[in-house]
Amino acid sequence: MDRKVSFDSTIIIDLRLGLGKTPQKSDHAMSRKVDRKAALNYKFDFTPVIDGLPALLLGCLGTLWLALSGMTLAIVIGIAGVILRDSRVKLLRWLVIGFVELIRNTPFLVQIYFIFFALPLAGVRLDPTPTAIIALGVNGGAYAIEIIRGGVQSINKGQVEAGLALGLHKLSVFRFIVLKPALRAVFPSLASQFVLLTLTTSIASAVSAYELTSVAKRVESDSFRSFEVYGVVTLMYLVMSWIVMNILNFISSRYISTYPVK
Repeated sequence: MDRKVSFDSTIIIDLRLGLGKTPQKSDHAMSRKVDRKAALNYKFDFTPVIDGLPALLLGCLGTLWLALSGMTLAIVIGIAGVILRDSRVKLLRWLVIGFVELIRNTPFLVQIYFIFFALPLAGVRLDPTPTAIIALGVNGGAYAIEIIRGGVQSINKGQVEAGLALGLHKLSVFRFIVLKPALRAVFPSLASQFVLLTLTTSIASAVSAYELTSVAKRVESDSFRSFEVYGVVTLMYLVMSWIVMNILNFISSRYISTYPVK
């Protein structure tokens, strides 16, 4: 009788502890099975994308506008930085070096957040679109300084001396003898950097700048069709990159390639 009681109590203890249960599949495995089943039953619906296509196309124009404005500002910063980088004033040289190292070694997202959220504490308030243009120009300008500077250093110093011997002004020597051949030498690198800058405009959606990614987020939040929306947006970025590259190639063949490199 005592043995029977002890055996029954053992069974009761096992049942309470769950030791007598048969092995079951884990929740993770069950969730994977459900996700796999849902993926197989997923039905594509591009209706929200078609309805939002006008807004997405306007977003493409916003992206191209940001890219063009950022490229223009980057070229200005790049050329000015090259001039100051080779200045006789040591302070100016170190300021340019510090600027380049600061921008090239910090994330673009942090830079645009600093301009948009930190500068207002100093009394400088900017709308999202000007913030994005300035951030893109500053970021691209830091890279443009080093790219253009590499082309300038490739120019033979004898050409500069010959220009000065002919009585040309230093600005004319820099413009016609140094800068234009240098631009031809480094234009492929600049073009690649500008295409990358076009794709970087998507980060401007973090401050609600009007461009393709910010529009896509609104379309996706209204329809919950992430695959369809971002699949089409991916193709749009691919087309825009192709357009920008071809425009830069046209500029190179029409205006840049006519100048000798050396």
